[in-house]
Amino acid sequence: MVRQITSSLLKRIDAVASNRSRFLAAAEAKLDDDADVDTDMTRNRSLGVRAIVGIRSRLTDPNWLIGVATGILAVVAIGVVLGKHLPTPSVALTAPSGAQALESKTDAKGGNSLNGRPAAMAFGHSRVNIVTGAGIRRHFAVEVATSPAQRQRGLMFRHHLAANAGMVFIFRHSRPVIMWMKDTLIPLDMVFIGADGRIAGLARQAVPESLTHIPSPGPVQAVLEIQGGAAARLDLAVGDRVICPLCEFDKS
Repeated sequence: MVRQITSSLLKRIDAVASNRSRFLAAAEAKLDDDADVDTDMTRNRSLGVRAIVGIRSRLTDPNWLIGVATGILAVVAIGVVLGKHLPTPSVALTAPSGAQALESKTDAKGGNSLNGRPAAMAFGHSRVNIVTGAGIRRHFAVEVATSPAQRQRGLMFRHHLAANAGMVFIFRHSRPVIMWMKDTLIPLDMVFIGADGRIAGLARQAVPESLTHIPSPGPVQAVLEIQGGAAARLDLAVGDRVICPLCEFDKS
């Protein structure tokens, strides 16, 4: 690749160098003709000719051109690598975040807006129950986010969340997800649910509007977001069984 780029650059530079050579000869001849002009002017023209010679030397030096081309390719390669590995704004990784998942989203507000306010978005509704290690069943009335747009919006811009309310982000296939709290105004607990229908991990008291990434402990099928502090108050723990009618957990 470097050889191809260098070869192309050299062809262009040969043409440039040819023009520079003609210009250089004319400039040097002109200096000879003007030997009797003001000394300062002659000195300035001489410096200009030397600068042209230096530039021409650089442009026709293959090693210098290879170094430049290699540097450009390195910068491009770093950009490509960073583009592949840096998560996109708010949403499941595709991930939801303190109300939303890091999923390629084009509009952080999830749609058109009016006077700076996000457009309304409709969510389905369902119930999620969690059976604790002590056998106590905890009930949550939840909104359901299944589409990329819904997962991108999540609980963004909400000012209140009831103690027994929440939002469940459901994925068609089990996968690692990354959450964050961009544009999320209230603290949240995030319950990561594995394909076996059990709590795989908990992120407690996620900070409102934080851009810190909150990764799942591994592949998960769903993420339940509830009021900040609710996981401790309700004694939820890793391994608790989750009953989610809309989640396609592995029943084996």
